[in-house]
Amino acid sequence: MLDAALAVMRARGVARTTTKEIAREAGFSEAALYKHFEDKTALFVAVLVERVPSRLGAVLDGLPARVGTGEVEATLAEVAAEALAFYRETFPIAASLFSDPAVLAAHRAALDRLGTGPHLPLDGLAAYLAAEADAGRVRATSDTRASATLLLGACQMTAFLTAFRGAPATAADDTDTDTDDTVTARSLARAAVQGLLPPSP
Repeated sequence: MLDAALAVMRARGVARTTTKEIAREAGFSEAALYKHFEDKTALFVAVLVERVPSRLGAVLDGLPARVGTGEVEATLAEVAAEALAFYRETFPIAASLFSDPAVLAAHRAALDRLGTGPHLPLDGLAAYLAAEADAGRVRATSDTRASATLLLGACQMTAFLTAFRGAPATAADDTDTDTDDTVTARSLARAAVQGLLPPSP
């Protein structure tokens, strides 16, 4: 079911995808689909968690344990690399939501009900940077939420431009994608820490 949902959502976008189309693609009845998923949004979230090739959630979940260890820039580069992969995969799928205010409102309400949403990566990264500030490894006067927004926003913009140009949507489509992401992620992380790190003694 999840493979079928991903295939249909990639082709049509979330807003234009119907559960009937997903069930047909999966070879199940629509009723069978609803035995496993409350609605289309719950199915979409399951696709993001289980089928999108990204470790972004795992990396963000591990950030609290990394406070005070390793280099902040290296951690931000890892977050950025995973965010680039995640947004590149999901931007074309989710963009159609913004074409219909009613569909977007319903999707937003469903995400709220499920306790998830696109704000979670920002919250997690901002909390990590704030903790590093408390530990003295990030400048105390830094606006850590703004810095998190700038880093993740740059990753989203990169994904948007990739989709707009019609470049490969997934790493599987282009063997150079992982290398490009690594270089871009390091550059973004380097730029982000310029305003975060305390001056050298």
